[in-house]
Amino acid sequence: MGHFSISDLESISGIKAHTIRMWEQRYGILQPVRTQTNIRTYCDDDLRRLLNVATLCGQGHRISKVAQLSEQELASAVISCCQDPHDYARQIQALLAATLEMNEPQLGKLLNGAIRQLGFEQAVLHVAYPFLQRVGLLWQTGSINPAQEHLVTNLIRQKIVVGIDQLPPVPPREARRWVLFLPEGELHELALLFMNYALRAREQHVLYLGQNLPISELERVCQAYEPHVVGTVLTAVPERSQVQAYINELAQRCPGVMLVLYGPLLNCQKLTLPEKAIIPGLMTDFLALIDELHQQKDK
Repeated sequence: MGHFSISDLESISGIKAHTIRMWEQRYGILQPVRTQTNIRTYCDDDLRRLLNVATLCGQGHRISKVAQLSEQELASAVISCCQDPHDYARQIQALLAATLEMNEPQLGKLLNGAIRQLGFEQAVLHVAYPFLQRVGLLWQTGSINPAQEHLVTNLIRQKIVVGIDQLPPVPPREARRWVLFLPEGELHELALLFMNYALRAREQHVLYLGQNLPISELERVCQAYEPHVVGTVLTAVPERSQVQAYINELAQRCPGVMLVLYGPLLNCQKLTLPEKAIIPGLMTDFLALIDELHQQKDK
């Protein structure tokens, strides 16, 4: 069970602390307990209810009416109200609330609704990706548990894999060829999977090698497949002090090939990049890069 201060609730929900206190005192939407020093603390149920209440109030519902709803009525109302495809904040709040109660069916409905309304790529960029960032912060601060984080990660992974499977095949000799992989020991795959989707959607051919690939294997891959580009994501591997050495070895094993390097380990580092190596800072930068490369090919 989480133990949250009112400032925690404010930062997670976006609702000001004085509004939370007013809703608590006037409408009884939360049931905090007090410490021996008379400080309010809130539990997971309080946070989940606040997120649902905030979602409905943000849609114009009156707090006096929302406060009277049961938990089941709240959840149903939240799904019904999250129909504006461009109201990303409300959709993310609803997803967070469903995550806290490990409500997999509701998570699936909300994600499917965003995909249906926005299209797959925009739903990932504007809803799923910011939602994952919020989940990551909550996990780091102990506000959600590993099971909740795994539920979200695996559900979004499933959606991306389904999206990839629905794309038409691209002949390898008629398109720019990419190799995508994660370094040995690296298991954080969602960004690489989305890159795979984005490339295939733009009629690029991808040899997707996935997680945990020893760097020594890339020489044979490049000889057999002759890629134009090799891309990877560095999230937790290698050690930050070894990133430069890893990039150098990657360039040595894939001579003459463009390298696209993405991920948090590349941020805030003074790196010497090999020729033809690029670091897109954001996923939108990566999408702009592949659009530019696609246009160059068509000229």
